[in-house]
Amino acid sequence: MTARPISETIASLMPRAKTELAELVAFQSVADPAQFPKSECEAAANWVADALRAEDFQDVALLDTPDGTQSVYGFLPGPAGAPTVLLYAHYDVQPPLDKSAWVSPPFELTERDGRWFGRGAADCKGGFIMHLLALRALKADGGVPVSVKVIAEGSEEQGTGGLERYAEAHPELLTADTIVIGDTGNFRVGLPTVTATLRGMTMLRVTLDTLEGNLHSGQFGGAAPDALAAMIQLLASLRAEDGTTTVDGLTTDTEWEGLQYPEAEFRKDAKVLDGVGLIGTGTVADRIWARPAVTVIGIDCPPVVGATPSLQASARAQISLRVPPGQDAAKATELLTAHLEAHAPWGARVSVERVGQGQPFRADTSSPAYTSMAQAMEAAYPGEKMQTSGMGGSIPLCNTLAALYPEAEILLIGLSEPEAQIHAVNESVSPEELERLSLAEALFLRNYAESKRA
Repeated sequence: MTARPISETIASLMPRAKTELAELVAFQSVADPAQFPKSECEAAANWVADALRAEDFQDVALLDTPDGTQSVYGFLPGPAGAPTVLLYAHYDVQPPLDKSAWVSPPFELTERDGRWFGRGAADCKGGFIMHLLALRALKADGGVPVSVKVIAEGSEEQGTGGLERYAEAHPELLTADTIVIGDTGNFRVGLPTVTATLRGMTMLRVTLDTLEGNLHSGQFGGAAPDALAAMIQLLASLRAEDGTTTVDGLTTDTEWEGLQYPEAEFRKDAKVLDGVGLIGTGTVADRIWARPAVTVIGIDCPPVVGATPSLQASARAQISLRVPPGQDAAKATELLTAHLEAHAPWGARVSVERVGQGQPFRADTSSPAYTSMAQAMEAAYPGEKMQTSGMGGSIPLCNTLAALYPEAEILLIGLSEPEAQIHAVNESVSPEELERLSLAEALFLRNYAESKRA
């Protein structure tokens, strides 16, 4: 009797994968107790730990990290002398934003138009399920040929650095020959892609104070400095008229070499409204992969409903700055802080608080692991060759791992292709991508083990 191909094994496991992803998506695991109960993250962590134990992982542990969250670790021993591969995902998610804008409930996995919708379905609970699928398929097809460590982070979306600090304090824990970060995505559905670069990130909160208390805008407006108006002017100083980021001292003209992102495709992926222009200069790839980008992600101000005719005494905003490879996130933090302090109008009192920071990352795409992954992806996606792209987002742990384990090869793959709409409403995952990438990861682990034996 001939054993069935591993691709058929993975296909047979997909119904179970959907059920498990639905269970995991149901946890409202936003790692911010101001928004969701901490118990939701703890329940998700326990679910991940139980899933690893069910797959015969040893030393499964919930790691209490310095930012108050938990990361989940497990070890699956392989054959004697086999290399060790670390598989990464995170179980925490972005908040759902406006729940009323979701077509289906954000924490209820819902199938629609050939995709599975739910917060974290692609970013990155689906990434954890991808790892499980690959390992189960290998176990059913002769065994896992490498030793495997899994780490599922509990605060990646918050950028608070808990796992980075824990890894630095316990450097022996995550040692591996190769690391697969399952938190990026294909350039588009059906095109196998590894991510070569990640922008880093710094996040600041800035507060402006101008008055001892709010004032009647009719009685004092026109002379008394309004903190909200000051904040608007300060935030406007972070961009040129064409939308280019303009932080004093920050380089903004780097060019991307490699796979390009056609503007028409980008407009479609980003759902830019007809007649609305893109911002910045250079190619789209330059702007989203090779250059810094500042975003105001939140402002504390009175809502329109219930607003009163008042001058605001204080205003606060949260600012995210994406930092491209070749630039230092700590230096960018200093420059952004100095810019905010220097550009506050009318002598407004400025207070800047650092919320999070992560360095940019550049992978070595010439490493043997990339050859193994290219072969695996071409087998999982017949007729397609593996592409290499950048990614505008941040995964702060990558640089921590690269610094701790300089000999380890790091590959970045995942389910967050453009249609997934990660971080937005109606996030979804393509089940076909989940199936093909799980197959690619299983074949990679097999190829990689063989390359090490050669």
